[in-house]
Amino acid sequence: MQLCLTMSTIEDELRATEATEVIADNFSLPAASGLSLIDHYLLEQEDLSAVELFSRLHDDAPPLQSRYYSALLPAAPPRDGEQYAFEVDLDLCSGCKACVTACHSLNGLDPGEIWRDVGLLHGGTSELPVMQHVTAACHHCIDPACLSACPVMAYEKDPRTGIVKHLDDQCIGCQYCIFACPYDVPKYNKKKGIIRKCDMCSSRLAVGEAPACVQACPHEAIRITIARRHDVIESCQTNQFLPGAPDPSYTLPTTNYKSSRPFPRNMLPADYYTVRPEHAHWPLILMLVLTQLAVGAFAVEWLLTGVLRDSLALATLPVQSLSMLGFGLLALGVSVLHLGRPQYAFRAVLGLRTSWLSREIVTFGLFAFLAAAYAAANWFAAEHAQIAEKVAGPLGAAVVASGVLGVFCSVMVYQCTRRDLWNGFGTSSRFLLTAVDLGLATALVTSLAAEGFAADATGQVMAGYGRDLCLALIGATLIKLAIEASLLRHLWKPQNTPMKRSALLMLGELSAVTKARFICGFAGGVVLPWMLLSIGGQDRVGDGRNWFLALAAVSLFGLTLTGELCERYLFFTAVVPPKMPGGTRS
Repeated sequence: MQLCLTMSTIEDELRATEATEVIADNFSLPAASGLSLIDHYLLEQEDLSAVELFSRLHDDAPPLQSRYYSALLPAAPPRDGEQYAFEVDLDLCSGCKACVTACHSLNGLDPGEIWRDVGLLHGGTSELPVMQHVTAACHHCIDPACLSACPVMAYEKDPRTGIVKHLDDQCIGCQYCIFACPYDVPKYNKKKGIIRKCDMCSSRLAVGEAPACVQACPHEAIRITIARRHDVIESCQTNQFLPGAPDPSYTLPTTNYKSSRPFPRNMLPADYYTVRPEHAHWPLILMLVLTQLAVGAFAVEWLLTGVLRDSLALATLPVQSLSMLGFGLLALGVSVLHLGRPQYAFRAVLGLRTSWLSREIVTFGLFAFLAAAYAAANWFAAEHAQIAEKVAGPLGAAVVASGVLGVFCSVMVYQCTRRDLWNGFGTSSRFLLTAVDLGLATALVTSLAAEGFAADATGQVMAGYGRDLCLALIGATLIKLAIEASLLRHLWKPQNTPMKRSALLMLGELSAVTKARFICGFAGGVVLPWMLLSIGGQDRVGDGRNWFLALAAVSLFGLTLTGELCERYLFFTAVVPPKMPGGTRS
């Protein structure tokens, strides 16, 4: 029995030895080499496969189709003071949109997403009409507005090639670069929640391959050239860019449009007389109106309590400050809903050096912090009056100062876009008077609410500072409505300016909102304050009149707020943005 077991063990060892030799033979590993299987694999990986050998053999070879477009690329990369630029020969462009299709296909764009567009110019006379197709994408400006406006530094301009790239991972989807770019280049991708744009197919260009649009154009109307930045600046200062295009001196676009034919003086974009409302941006509407309400209300409260030292206003101060803080915090919370990627909202302070949007966010953040401390100090005053009074006074002034600075930053956010309706006077007057109107209305209704709309308190408020608040509200409302109505004077101008097109929108597709704005504004800011002055100017009022005054005060606030929301809706939808001639707008 033991002999049989020994023989079986020897046979097993022989079989194991044979199996090892077979494995060694299969992997070119001598049985006596002493190398383990892992060591063998590591050595084997040092040998190149057939695919890798083929790839290395063709590493230095030009792209397969380069013979078709090599003449459309520069012979050498840019030197100091130079950058890559598009050059478009308008005499060769037929408007076939092959460039649009290729850009969409090779860059893997989503349905409806467009980085390159083809527009149309027309002019001349009935005897000799002129029509010109124009292809346009990002102009890779020397001073790109999108880069300086971005609050999260999601744009960069390559110092070697001059290409303006968008950093998708950095973007939070605030869409401010869409407002800032005068050529309608950045496009918002709702699915991804970010902005995307043309980068001149920089990855292809880096290996000597032409961008998609250059390869696809059947007439070779698009090419990549080397642009000298000094020459671009000089040509932009003389406005030699393209008929119907925005002023090139703003961002210094590098695209060179050339033609051997002179354009007639009346050359205009095909959609020059087309007007349509823009996107409303409701989170921004609510944020702007509510922040200005909070700032105005704190300012009125500070004047009544910190400057005039009105005893009745001091008594209602804790309730008023807390309610105004609530409006301010609600505004900041709503603003986050405008972001495509709100989870990265904390990045919005990165562009503080160049972006007014970053400055607005930081300033209103400081305003909210100070307002919270101020409201807490007012509630603390009930038990520690002397300490709270010393703290609340300076805090109130700081809250008002930071709020006014925040409103100024809001004005600059939109003025810097250089849209005609968002000009400096128009935007600042709208925003500041909104703060005044809503601040007065909020201070009035919160004063009455803090007293529970009691008959004695209502009469005292209206006989005291309530009368001054109503008079100020009537005056501010009339001034604001007059400024807004003055836009309609552009209807009588013969030129089809952007301001005239905004006025046409207000009386056309947006006429219902325009009517609601003026009706609510006049009723809430003029009619109801006048009624309060007429009925409530007594020390004591009856219960019937008291309830009427309470209802009138609440209605005053609601109508005034509704009117301001309608005004801000028109602010966004009636604006006419600059863009390239005849192009579509998504």
